[in-house]
Amino acid sequence: MNSPEANTRPASRQLGSLRALRPFVARYRLQISLAAIFLIVSAAGALAIPVAVGQVIDRGFMADDLAHINRWFWLLFAAAAMMAIGGGLRFYWVSWLGQRVVADIRKRVYERVLAMSPEFFATTRTGEVLSRLNTDTTLVETLVGSTVSFGIRNLLMLVASAIALTLTAPNLAGVIAGLIAIIVVPVVLIGRWVRKLSRSAQDRVADFSALGDESINAVQTVQAFAQETRETERFGQAVEDAFLAARNRIRASTLLIVLIILVTFGAVTFVLWLGARLVLAGDMTPGQLGQFVMYAAIAAGSTASLSEIWSQLQRAAGAMERIAELLESRSAIQGPDEPRILPDQPLSVRFDHVRFAYPVRPDEAVLRDLSFSIPAGETVAIVGPSGAGKSTLFQLLLRFYDPEQGRVEIGGIDVRELDLVALRRTLGLVPQDVVVFSGSAADNIAYGIESGDMNHIQAAARAAHADEFIARWPDGYDTFLGEKGMRLSGGQRQRIAIARALVKQPPLLLLDEATASLDAESERLVQEALNEVSRDRTVLVIAHRLATVRRADRILVLDQGEVVADGTHEELVRDNPLYARLARLQFVDECG
Repeated sequence: MNSPEANTRPASRQLGSLRALRPFVARYRLQISLAAIFLIVSAAGALAIPVAVGQVIDRGFMADDLAHINRWFWLLFAAAAMMAIGGGLRFYWVSWLGQRVVADIRKRVYERVLAMSPEFFATTRTGEVLSRLNTDTTLVETLVGSTVSFGIRNLLMLVASAIALTLTAPNLAGVIAGLIAIIVVPVVLIGRWVRKLSRSAQDRVADFSALGDESINAVQTVQAFAQETRETERFGQAVEDAFLAARNRIRASTLLIVLIILVTFGAVTFVLWLGARLVLAGDMTPGQLGQFVMYAAIAAGSTASLSEIWSQLQRAAGAMERIAELLESRSAIQGPDEPRILPDQPLSVRFDHVRFAYPVRPDEAVLRDLSFSIPAGETVAIVGPSGAGKSTLFQLLLRFYDPEQGRVEIGGIDVRELDLVALRRTLGLVPQDVVVFSGSAADNIAYGIESGDMNHIQAAARAAHADEFIARWPDGYDTFLGEKGMRLSGGQRQRIAIARALVKQPPLLLLDEATASLDAESERLVQEALNEVSRDRTVLVIAHRLATVRRADRILVLDQGEVVADGTHEELVRDNPLYARLARLQFVDECG
């Protein structure tokens, strides 16, 4: 997802990524208007202060007029009050806008990521996505919540102070314009350098985030292979790389800050020196000089701030570019505009001359001209050696992928003609690698249904024989199962997964060796439950155990992506050498 050309793109193209912010910002026109009003009030107050100071000096101190001094000090205080109140309310609304926009972006990105097909996750690390959700959106928050507001304010202050400088002392205004140009050029050049280094630093943060996420999610494997030291060293090196990238960015930013301060105050000092000469020559009053110097300071400060804001804008643009890549990503699997509706009855399954290869290995066909039909209400076991394409059948039924050729039908309808959500809600899946979410037992069982009705939850748990161990827990169905179900045994996790599939009451049930992690007694109980729930529905089960195979109405034998045999256990043992060999290897212990 990272583009190698990202750091070398022209600034105009880089900033173009900020257009992706428009729909998120445009919906808050009222808040933007309020922030703009208070920004103008604050700027007007700041611009009125030099005028008040100049009048205090010329009409108060120089004229020794206490009434003028009092009047202009009150006006000075009023200007300061305008600046303070306007600035405070501007800060509130732009900060609110920044938080609101970033919250909307995070929700949209997360929604988009969850809708992506497995092909996306085959090439994108989870840690990279999380980095964009956190680090990059923080930079965008700063942009919307302060940078843009400060930029507009400083631009307004620069224009207004330039006009005021011209009106106050036209002969010095040209000097200020030249000095401002001297400030802008090097700062913009260094700002581009800062942007490139910032993008590199953001990428390094994403690297160690991805590495940490991967290791923590596989912590038991890391510990089982005693690789804690190795993983710590890898993570430490990634963190050091991020530090070095951040250090380079900090160095460039430090140089930029030093240059801004040095040139800005040098310019103000030079103008003050020129003005002092004009006062001594009688060409300018002390009040005009004070007013001019304050406006010059505002102009120089605004210019310097705009240069820094330009650097921040480019940093945020780089972050928004990375976010926009996710927002613009489209799943390879899309639902139809006018989906068909599945019949409310047991569903048939049909694979018609299906050919399929995973996108990451396009030259290695997993299924080759595969065809078979399963009538509604039938229980079919699918067996075959590793790599035969058994799990791929489920991937296609769930429409995580589409076949390159042929059709996959459920209930006589091509799955590509069905709404994705409706299709997947129709199917009940029990995977071999069970995922248990952080939450209670009830939450996990009810994960696939809209309302967590306890009667349905308990009925599904009883059917999966999960109720017998859940009921023994002090908090019963409200028991917290731990991070990723760490408090459960393998068999308990499997029965929770079976209950999760059954609570949906699906007309088509997909079992990827649903009893693989159960002991003999638990398997017997679950098999009895599955026999009950298999009535009035179609069941496909990837099988490696004899009990599962024997209860099936039919058995399909897959090899190298094709159905090579179809029949009952006894028929296949007698007539198919591959199945007979699998039976000897896989079922030997159970056959005795």
